[in-house]
Amino acid sequence: MGRKKQYDYFKKMEQLAENVHIAAEILEEIVDNYSTTDFSERAEKIHEIEKNSDQIVEELTNELYDAFITPIEREDILVVSERLDDILDGINAMTYLFENLVITQMRAETDKLAALVTEAAKGVHEAMKEFPKLKNSKDLKKLISDVNYVESQGDRLYSRLKKHLFSKEQDVLEIVKWKEIYDGFELIINYHEDAVDLIDGMIIKNT
Repeated sequence: MGRKKQYDYFKKMEQLAENVHIAAEILEEIVDNYSTTDFSERAEKIHEIEKNSDQIVEELTNELYDAFITPIEREDILVVSERLDDILDGINAMTYLFENLVITQMRAETDKLAALVTEAAKGVHEAMKEFPKLKNSKDLKKLISDVNYVESQGDRLYSRLKKHLFSKEQDVLEIVKWKEIYDGFELIINYHEDAVDLIDGMIIKNT
């Protein structure tokens, strides 16, 4: 009987990051070309990606229960995977926000928030590709720094858009709706920073 093939934890985490990146691009498409006509079809694509990621996390967790040896501490594998899943949950939640808050059109510069989500997702995806080489990678630290920079850009844009919302918008219902949407975008971008900061901590721990 042949030996069981070793489970590739890094590859599974990379798959989660790839799903995040794909979902972020779809969210950006939704925002850039917002239409209630084809919204459901695009949102459903994100829902399916989120379900797939849940399955990956469940599979990965089950493997960790039985694993004798893992490439890095099992708790670290689990926490990174869960944080990647958090990002995807946040992106998925945005589609429900648009639907439940009955958003009919995007406010100015919402596309910039969506673009920052995609940029952060791309950075996390690239970082996860490099993650297996965390002990001697020449690129991982820069990839982490790049995502942190995107997060700082997101903070500034979020702050400016909320200030404009509260100072210029007269419709209280619009204020309530868009405060929640802006908060959702900020949370997603922050989750990206959290993910790479976890990786940064693991570089220190493992070198």
